[in-house]
Amino acid sequence: MSHNNKVEQKIVETLEKNYMPYAMSVIVSRAIPEIDGFKPSHRKLLYTMYKMGLLTGNRTKSANVVGQTMKLNPHGDMAIYETLVRLTRGNDALLLPYIDSKGNFGKQYSRDMRFAAPRYTEVKLDKICEELFRDLEKNPVDFIDNYDGTMKEPTLLPTTYPNLLVNANQGIAVGMASNICSFNLREVCETTIQLINDENTDIMQYLKAPDLSTGGQLIYVEKDINDIYNTGRGSFKIRSKYKYDKENNCIEVYEIPYTTTSESIIDSVIDCVKDGKIKDVTDVRDETDLSGLKITLDLKRSTDPEALMNKLYKLTPLQDSFSCNFNLLVNGSPRVMGVREILKEWVAFRTNCIKRQTLFDIGKKKDKLHLLLGLRKILLDIDKAIRIIRETEQDAQVIPNLMSGFTIDHIQAEFIAEIKLRNLNKEYILNRVSEIEDLEKEIEELTGIYNDEKKVRKIIIKQLSEISKKYGRDRRTEIIHEQHIEEITHEHFIEDYNLKLFLTDHNYLKKIALTSLRTSPDHKLKDDDFIIQELETHNKSDLLLFSNKFTVYKMKIYELNDCKASSLGEYLTNVLQLDADEKIIYLTATDDYKGYMMFFFENGKAAKIDLNSYATKTNRKKLANAYSDLSPLISIMYIAEDIDLVAYSNIDKVLIFNTSSINPKTTRDSQGVQVLLSKKGSKLIKINNISEVAFSNLDYYRTKNIPAVGCYLKDEDKEDNQIKMDF
Repeated sequence: MSHNNKVEQKIVETLEKNYMPYAMSVIVSRAIPEIDGFKPSHRKLLYTMYKMGLLTGNRTKSANVVGQTMKLNPHGDMAIYETLVRLTRGNDALLLPYIDSKGNFGKQYSRDMRFAAPRYTEVKLDKICEELFRDLEKNPVDFIDNYDGTMKEPTLLPTTYPNLLVNANQGIAVGMASNICSFNLREVCETTIQLINDENTDIMQYLKAPDLSTGGQLIYVEKDINDIYNTGRGSFKIRSKYKYDKENNCIEVYEIPYTTTSESIIDSVIDCVKDGKIKDVTDVRDETDLSGLKITLDLKRSTDPEALMNKLYKLTPLQDSFSCNFNLLVNGSPRVMGVREILKEWVAFRTNCIKRQTLFDIGKKKDKLHLLLGLRKILLDIDKAIRIIRETEQDAQVIPNLMSGFTIDHIQAEFIAEIKLRNLNKEYILNRVSEIEDLEKEIEELTGIYNDEKKVRKIIIKQLSEISKKYGRDRRTEIIHEQHIEEITHEHFIEDYNLKLFLTDHNYLKKIALTSLRTSPDHKLKDDDFIIQELETHNKSDLLLFSNKFTVYKMKIYELNDCKASSLGEYLTNVLQLDADEKIIYLTATDDYKGYMMFFFENGKAAKIDLNSYATKTNRKKLANAYSDLSPLISIMYIAEDIDLVAYSNIDKVLIFNTSSINPKTTRDSQGVQVLLSKKGSKLIKINNISEVAFSNLDYYRTKNIPAVGCYLKDEDKEDNQIKMDF
């Protein structure tokens, strides 16, 4: 056999021919809901139940419904049953379930809880379904043949409320998807009414936020909700609800986000504990029972439950987000629409349904009127009618003879011929004819409705109000505004503890926990190195490191590695990438950037800089111009509040002054104000804290006003001072 007769196929053409029809059918008749809020599989199932008489009466076995649905939906029984499960009251997936169920239907919030087989469970249509099928017999929507042409089915259901927004709906088609969250029925009805009355109304006033069947708390961010309402796309965050049981020291989570399951949450918490991200949970278990969902977390003693939950919200699906994509089919084409647009589209659809029903009613009443008008004609001469019938020899001639005898048409003659003998009396016929006037009035009214959109809209509003009263429920999902939510950052997961920092002359920095210092306090240093500064602080503080190159480096203390006193510590030249001849000369730590930095220069000037000047919104790691470079720096210190200081000049002059007489500046490299006046070219050489000196008479050196020259150091203070200085 020759292999040369292969047909060459172009991939693009083949895809277009074979794949496009499939893609289109998935989009148009499977995965994306229409304006009535249903996908074909839902619609076929509910219509089957309606035809089975399950709006009234008792429940029937689910298997029975599944079997009957196959006449409209040629799928396997499990596929149909899974569709049914989601629509039931028992499954909790819908805010407003369509199916009243008995038996185990699994739960929306559980991944592993299996639903019972269809032979064990029972269903009927819930009361709300009256609103889905209301007046279906009056031709409000088009009907089409089912797949084998043996039955008719509706293309849409004439829902009397915007069902699309009242129940969550998700679908993945080819190349597009749809994800619609649910809203509270009362709010949706109210919003629609307001929108009918004024199409520019602000819908955010009436439609507060989505409302999901699993409850939880919705974190309300106005911009995000606005986006969803206007464009149909966007997302919002939902977090679990919990209560703290003080007696047993445990947290009980009883409502979780719609988008997750209790098993995912438990797995996630276990992972966090294993990875060491969460240290306060000793056990987590699923205690869901007949009274509902419950996840229990046992805590270590003295755990702050709120702080723990905040961490868990960040690390696990206890807080999750719902991504909206309001994609629906309108006249066979997929469209992504905002809430306002969807409601407008629904009002147009509903208006059309009511007009079609009205037309149907007009037609029925006109037919009846036509018969009664024929009856009125024979009222003039009942005997003549009887005579015509009696004298007609052939049955087939009765109708034609009546038609010609009374100038009526075939239908009217048929109606008259069918009247029972006992009813051929004046009273019966008069009673029937008296209906003519009422009928004419009714037809006129209905025609008025048909031709007047305002009247149609009044009907829609009336129906919406009734539904809202009858089926409206309180919100299940609580709304909390974003400003009431603590933003959880990386820092929340960092342990805080007290520690000491040691800075050495050779640019080494040691970070040692106080607990470690108590057990082994002996420092290891390089041979000719020594400690130039010690600072007690805690792990979550900000650290400012000032260098001799007029630069300040900033970091979080927790970014430094812990070390023991017996190690050399971190080499700052490497950590901060300092220049070869640059070294750190001073450290300070802060939580709130309050207080001042004091800089003293050789020329006798002092700058008092607001510490807040070193705080930056962008958290920069390095700030140039940290202090003035006009005169050599003599001393640098942080002060929380004003203190007394002692200044020394190289000609033995001493001055005691209070920093309150120096005005604070916000410019970091301000050259400061004169404190010590120069005499014969003297320079400032040292600054001490007043607690470091032991002068016999402090007031002798004190000045109220600066600048001042100071006083010569008294002989008796010299020796004393010398000792203090060595210290």
